[in-house]
Amino acid sequence: MSFEQCPGLLAHLAALTDPRDRRGLRHPLVGVLAVAVCAVLSGAKSLAAIGEWAADAPADVLCALGIRPDPLTGVPVAPQETTLRRVLARVDADALDATIGAWLSALHPPPSPPAVEPPTPRDPWPAVAVDGKTLRGSANRDRGQVHLLAAMQHTTHAVLAQVDVEAKTNEITAFQPLLDGLDLTRTVVTADALHTQREHADYLVTAKKAAYLLIVKGNQPSLRRQLKALPWKDVPTGDEIHDRGHGRVEIRRLQVVTVAGLLFPHAAQAIRVTRRVRTLTGRRWRTVTVYAITNLTAMQASPAHLADYIRGHWGIEALHHIRDTTYAEDASQVRTANAPRVMAALRNLAIGILRLRGHHNIAKALRRNARDATRSLRILGITDL
Repeated sequence: MSFEQCPGLLAHLAALTDPRDRRGLRHPLVGVLAVAVCAVLSGAKSLAAIGEWAADAPADVLCALGIRPDPLTGVPVAPQETTLRRVLARVDADALDATIGAWLSALHPPPSPPAVEPPTPRDPWPAVAVDGKTLRGSANRDRGQVHLLAAMQHTTHAVLAQVDVEAKTNEITAFQPLLDGLDLTRTVVTADALHTQREHADYLVTAKKAAYLLIVKGNQPSLRRQLKALPWKDVPTGDEIHDRGHGRVEIRRLQVVTVAGLLFPHAAQAIRVTRRVRTLTGRRWRTVTVYAITNLTAMQASPAHLADYIRGHWGIEALHHIRDTTYAEDASQVRTANAPRVMAALRNLAIGILRLRGHHNIAKALRRNARDATRSLRILGITDL
């Protein structure tokens, strides 16, 4: 589905409930949110920067975003920074994340899974990565740091869902609420070792009709001992990748073996990935061994596709890296109410849109948008200008 075929983002945002008293409202909620989206698409890293973008935006751009004209002058007046702060702090963050995820998913759905079950190595299932991120500058006197758990499509890097992990809990309890609203039928869910939980595996396979590929580390000691004890010396390398870049050379070898009797529900295959890394100028190799399990059988997923799922999971870490380096998220001092999470949602949205528009260098795309306010409109599919 293209931008032209998908209902516009503004129509989705207009369905959100305005938390403000209706009396005396000057700017509609959809207009305030649209201004914030365009500002973040232009590289705004803070609430102050969003206010500055709004103040500089031409009148026709503000009109296209739903900002009403002044009844006396007929010219739209940009929402002030104080208005933006109040709205972004009070808007329903759960509803905003759900709206953004639904729009991105409809805009660029994942590749269709094979028409018949089970999948074959030739027709692998699409995949979704689950991972968490702490907003390090978000703590205030009443609350600790905000920690968010997100689900991201492997192929598009679009964040489909995001939830706030409450301070007195952890990511494990947020796993099912995160995925409950998503259709994961015939989808592979990848996650790090924290989510290698028996309840998660059973939930994915029985309730969501999905598959899993989970990393195994020390939090599952018995299972890890079982995996380490497998006769890996007798298992041939199923997939091998050589990478060179970022000042280093890396060799990744994947081995996979069909298993039975593992201490984990629905497990069908065990995976060992051996990574050997050295710097371009060095001679000493560093070796890291990672174990994983999946309920996909050898007939359902080839070693090459298992390797793709594991590499694809790293994409969510790349997304978090962009938010930290390009948007300076860890340095952000936004702390009031829902504002930290809302800003994270807007960054996810901006990165997702730019990826879908074919931009691989997000920082370069933001600089380009910053030079012309109408470019953000075109990226959003608003064609009035």
